[in-house]
Amino acid sequence: MLDQITPLILTYNEAANIGRTLQQLTWAKRIVVIDSFSDDETLEILSKCDRVQVLQRKFDTFASQCNFGLERITSEWVLSLDADYLVTDKLAEEILGLSFKPEVNAYRARFKYCVFGKPLRGTLLPPRTVLYRRASATYQDDGHAHRVQIIGETETLNGYIYHDDRKTLSRWLKSQDRYMQIESKKILFTPYHELGLGDRIRKAKYIAPFIILIYCLILKGGILDGWRGWYYAFQRMLAEMLLSIYLIELDNSITTTEKL
Repeated sequence: MLDQITPLILTYNEAANIGRTLQQLTWAKRIVVIDSFSDDETLEILSKCDRVQVLQRKFDTFASQCNFGLERITSEWVLSLDADYLVTDKLAEEILGLSFKPEVNAYRARFKYCVFGKPLRGTLLPPRTVLYRRASATYQDDGHAHRVQIIGETETLNGYIYHDDRKTLSRWLKSQDRYMQIESKKILFTPYHELGLGDRIRKAKYIAPFIILIYCLILKGGILDGWRGWYYAFQRMLAEMLLSIYLIELDNSITTTEKL
């Protein structure tokens, strides 16, 4: 089965991560990377793996990058990964042993978030559809993120993917600033009944960051992970505080405009 799968990875300045991601894909005969013109050591690292095909495309949206990549893949199945996702040995073995049903066109994987390489007990990351038949998939943008739309049934795998991002804190802050500007517009302009539970909580902008802190530490067991659990909880709370500030700012600007 594994030789029928092509991993698809998006990169932009992922030198801190991409080497470890490739180390967990030694079984893949071909890996397609869509790079958004990285200017760090990402391309140098990728060039050392002869199974990697790098295609460069100027970034516009995540969905467009992924759809561009899908058009370059010839295998029946695609394994969609971020540059900081590590496919665990257990998950690779599980995929190898799958007995495929004609009606099942995709599989979700669960995640464990890592802080400096160590997986935490809990995470805010929901399961994501990562393995799918190429002909049944297309990507659509969803706020700052993207989602793959699948024709047919989807099942959930037992194994985990580790989300192990080693980029600098300053890089993370810049990314969160950009993401939360996009998310604030999505949350504010989407009808309330169309929002999921998480986004409805986020809409309660004054209390959402504190709810996230308690959720990470208590309900997800982060307090048992020691300083790493606190690090993750503070990180997520900071991201939600950025979102709340952007929601307040955007809401106030709309109110001001309406009064003029």
